[in-house]
Amino acid sequence: MAGEVHALHSATNSNGGCGGSKESSRKAREKRKKKKRGGSKKKMTLEQSLAFKSVSEWVFLDQSSSSMASSCVVDDFGVQKSLGRGGEKLKLVFELHSHSKFSDGFLSPSKLIERAHGNGVKVLALTDHDTMAGVTEALDAACRFGMKIIPGVEISTIFSPGGESESDEPVHVLAYYSSCGPTNFEKLEKFLADIRDGRFLRAKNMVAKLNELKLPIMWEQVARIAGKGVAPGRLHVARAMVEAGHVENLKQAFARYLFDGGPAYSTGSEPLAEEAVKLICDTGGVAVLAHPWALKNPVAIVRRLKEAGLHGMEVFRSDGKLSVYSDLADTFGLLKIGGSDYHGRGGHGESELGSVNLPVLTLYDFLKVARPIWHGAIRNILENYAEDPSDSTLARIIKFARIPILKGSLSCSKDVVDRCLSLWLTNEERHGAELEAIRLKLSQISVD
Repeated sequence: MAGEVHALHSATNSNGGCGGSKESSRKAREKRKKKKRGGSKKKMTLEQSLAFKSVSEWVFLDQSSSSMASSCVVDDFGVQKSLGRGGEKLKLVFELHSHSKFSDGFLSPSKLIERAHGNGVKVLALTDHDTMAGVTEALDAACRFGMKIIPGVEISTIFSPGGESESDEPVHVLAYYSSCGPTNFEKLEKFLADIRDGRFLRAKNMVAKLNELKLPIMWEQVARIAGKGVAPGRLHVARAMVEAGHVENLKQAFARYLFDGGPAYSTGSEPLAEEAVKLICDTGGVAVLAHPWALKNPVAIVRRLKEAGLHGMEVFRSDGKLSVYSDLADTFGLLKIGGSDYHGRGGHGESELGSVNLPVLTLYDFLKVARPIWHGAIRNILENYAEDPSDSTLARIIKFARIPILKGSLSCSKDVVDRCLSLWLTNEERHGAELEAIRLKLSQISVD
C-alpha cells in the first residue's frame, strides 16, 4: 500500500499536478493496476530460481522439474508461470489451512480436494479441528488429481498468562506431519480425543446458555448438523441458531452470542498451548501458530510458544502479508506462512482455497525446516517397524502414504515402504545410509 501511494504521488508530481498530459495519467493508472494485480512480471533472481527448483522437485517428485525454473517468470507474490509450449501455466500453489466436514467445514474431504484442484492447488494440508479422521479420504481423492496432501490438524488449546488480572485465551496451533503421519499416533490421538470430548461438553453448555437466554435450541439439532462422530463446535451451534430463526446468518450468531466471552460462549477442556506445541514436536510434526491476528496478547503467546518449540506462525492472508505479524515472526525467528482457513461457508467473508499467495522463498523456507523433521519422523517410524513389525503399524504407514497395494504385487515390507515414500522423499533421501540399513531389515519381512 505504501508503494502504491508513493507511485501515485510521484506520477502526480511528474505531470505537474492535475494539468499533466493525458498520456502520463493513463500510464500512471496502468502502473497502479499492475501493482494491484501483484506487480509486473519479471525474471526470477538466482535465489528465487534455486528456491523454485527445490520446491518444485519436492512437489513433483515423480516428474522431471529441473528444467522448469529456467523457463519461468515470477510475479511479486512468487507465483510461478511456465513459458513453455502454448504458454501453459504452472503454479506452485500451497494451501496450508483448510477444513472439512470432519470438524466444522461444509465439504467432505473429497469435495474439498476437488475444489482445491479446480483452483490450481498442488499441495494441500487438511487441518481439521482436533482430528485427523478426514486425512485418509483426502489422500484417496488427491491421488485422482495428482495433488500432494500434508496430513495436518488444528489443535484447540488455551493460553494461560498466569497473572491474576489476565484471563485465559483460546489459541489454535497447526500441526503438519509427514507421509507416514505422527511418530506416535496413539499418543497424539489420545490427546486429540480428550479435546474432542471437551468439545461435546462445551457445545452442550452453549446450548444450555442459549436456552437460558430464551433462544431455544435442541441438542439433537446441533448433533445432527455436526454429523455422526464429529465433535460439535461453535459453527454447528450457530447453524442451529440460523435454522431455528434466532439469527439471520452465521455472522450474526457469532457477533451477538458466540464470540469469545460472549453471552453463550463456553470453554471446553483444552490443554495448554505450550503442551500442544511440545507434543507436535515430540511426534514429528511442524508446529505453527494459527491466525495470530485473532489473539488479544500475541507477543506473550508467541514468546511462550517459541520456548516450547514453535516453528512458525501464520502471517499471510488472502489480502496480503500482515506486516506487524511478519515483524513479530522475525523477532522470534519463526517461519512465516499462511492459508485460507477455508470452511466452505460461502459468502464474501471467506477466503477461497488457494487464494493465499505464498512467495516461493516462503515455501522454500517452510520446506527447508519441515523436510528434515519429516525425514526424521519417517526414519523413526520405519525403524520401530523394522524392530517390531506389526500389521497395525504397516497398515498405518500405508494409510497415510495412501499408495494402492495390489494383491501379489509386493513380496516384502521394503517394497511397500519404497512405494509409499517415492512421492515424499527424494531418491537421495531414500537411499541414505540410515534408510538403507532399515530397508535391508524390511526386506526380510514378508507381506501377507
